[in-house]
Amino acid sequence: MTALIERAPERPTQRPAERPAERPSNASLVQQFEYGLDAPICLTWELTYACNLECAHCLSSSGRRDPRELSTEQCKAVIDELQRMQVFYVNIGGGEPTIRPDFWELLEYAVNHDVGVKFSTNGVRINPERAAFLASPACNGYVDVQISLDGATAEVNDYVRGPGSFDTALNALANLQDAGFSDAKISVVCTRQNIGQLDEFKAIADRFGATLRLTRLRPSGRGADVWDELHPLPEQQRELYDWLMEHTADGEEVLTGDSFFHLAAFGESLPGLNLCGAGRVVCLIDPIGDVYACPFAIHDNFLAGNLLHDGGFQRVWQDSALFNELRSPQTGGACSSCQFFDSCRGGCMAAKFFTGLPLDGPDPECVQGYGEQALQGERTIPAASQDHSKASPTRNQPVMLQLGATRTAPPVSACAESPLAGFTP
Repeated sequence: MTALIERAPERPTQRPAERPAERPSNASLVQQFEYGLDAPICLTWELTYACNLECAHCLSSSGRRDPRELSTEQCKAVIDELQRMQVFYVNIGGGEPTIRPDFWELLEYAVNHDVGVKFSTNGVRINPERAAFLASPACNGYVDVQISLDGATAEVNDYVRGPGSFDTALNALANLQDAGFSDAKISVVCTRQNIGQLDEFKAIADRFGATLRLTRLRPSGRGADVWDELHPLPEQQRELYDWLMEHTADGEEVLTGDSFFHLAAFGESLPGLNLCGAGRVVCLIDPIGDVYACPFAIHDNFLAGNLLHDGGFQRVWQDSALFNELRSPQTGGACSSCQFFDSCRGGCMAAKFFTGLPLDGPDPECVQGYGEQALQGERTIPAASQDHSKASPTRNQPVMLQLGATRTAPPVSACAESPLAGFTP
């Protein structure tokens, strides 16, 4: 069956959580989700901010480890709580999660406690031995591996992810395939440089027996610094929408995790929930136990609490003032009079916030053009709450950042034509 919302291991149906706002008795499934659930469908957990790469668009500005990271025992206690809450699965990321010395121990602990694990990695630690383990009965079908790849060629990928990262990702995919791991995911952040490579990405996925997953570039973390240069142009948004519609109409499977519900304003909605799930059906735990409304909104404005200090994760999820506010009926603001509001719901909260737009206004990439108009007005770009980037560049620094260090003027549009425009090796 074609679906763009990722599947999770089956769990008993969750009851909608009680909220101050009255839940309509005849509400649709999407409306029920907007009022929140008593446990998230998908919980993202950044285990560490340490990373061997320095991706130009990293939404969590990863690089350096935070010395306050949760200990192994604290992480296991979180897993125990997630099991009690019947959380469907945990999407583990970072940073590069496999850098944590206890990563594999925590993965096994989660599997043994009936918590499914989907982890995102650049592939640096997916050697033949680890691939064989992931394909073994020990993982019991509860583990999904997602390899990050942001270009279908080394030139495009390494421009934002750093030299050698393309080869590392493909080597990891080959190791998984050779070990018999079934259905790895290839995760692509859609940028101005790679929208024209969608067919090539699909071919790579088919080559390795993997599933393609496309996600939206958000202007958060280091992504805020490069969003103007990397985010797809309006005509590319249409190209992406048409490609997704074409590749889901004939039974092919391409995942998006509802990343592109703002594209629904083109007309027909993409398969999936097509809503902002922040604080309603998704959230994020960071390496020190802070809980945020959304994996793309790691900022003090979206901090709901800390599971070490506020009664545990369940208490934060069910009782925090921020989450209760997000689950209350929302006004459409400036978008409410738009005929497409019921389809796109005003777009992505994080994309608006980090580009300085009001949360009840249009998405900066609104396909009807209202975002472009809003970006021309007065706005204040919020300062980052945290930055874990490495203190000084390393040999893994992406080509894009190497170019940026020598620029004396804003990014030029030539990069829309060539990802290596103006670069001489």
